Amino acid sequence: MPADQPTILATSGGYRLADRVRFEFDALVHHAVELSGATGRPRLTHLGTAGGDQRFANDWMSDAARVAGFELTNLNLFSMPSIEDMEGHLLEQDVVWVNGGSVANLLAVWRVHGLDAIFRRVWEAGVVLAGVSAGSICWYSGGTTDSFGPELRAVTNGLAFLPFGNGVHYDSESRRRPLVHQLVADGTLPTTHCTDDGVGLVYRGTDLVEAVSEVDGKGAYVVTREGDVATEERIEPRRL
Repeated sequence: MPADQPTILATSGGYRLADRVRFEFDALVHHAVELSGATGRPRLTHLGTAGGDQRFANDWMSDAARVAGFELTNLNLFSMPSIEDMEGHLLEQDVVWVNGGSVANLLAVWRVHGLDAIFRRVWEAGVVLAGVSAGSICWYSGGTTDSFGPELRAVTNGLAFLPFGNGVHYDSESRRRPLVHQLVADGTLPTTHCTDDGVGLVYRGTDLVEAVSEVDGKGAYVVTREGDVATEERIEPRRL
């Protein structure tokens, strides 16, 4: 069943190591399902576009979904879309989960296949859009990325369903925070919402309504421009 309004969960987490499978879904993925209002066996579609649709990653996701009791479909775009009617399929889902990797490549490939327009309609229909890292940044106007090489750069051509910038891995990669501050201060990025590893941001429509976490002691942050400098405000997440 669809959420009662357009919903996005943008995260820097979602997985935990496991014994019998490569990883299991952690609280953030389960929260995406809760946001959808799904009953029975939740339906998720995973997109690994940012990682090149690696089939081993699809297998890991399928194993995690089996453990969680979810019905998961992998939507591959290489070497051609694995589902003929992508929009029809996505509209039948409870959650779309987008994995990490190169957000620049993800955006280019999605646009070639018309998924930028499709995802807007899917979002407006109440399917929860969610993801980690590149799968977080893509829903915003832009953010910081290593898509172009080891040195972080700005990406500014996100889908912009959310009219903010996005900073992921804010506590675990030391170059992320200063670059976010620089890009907000010089106007390259608008007000930017950031997540430590294990934290997610919940949006209803384009309103940030809550920060949530699957890890103790982590934070979310809003970075705004004041004059020619950036200021940062911490948001305490609700522990899932």
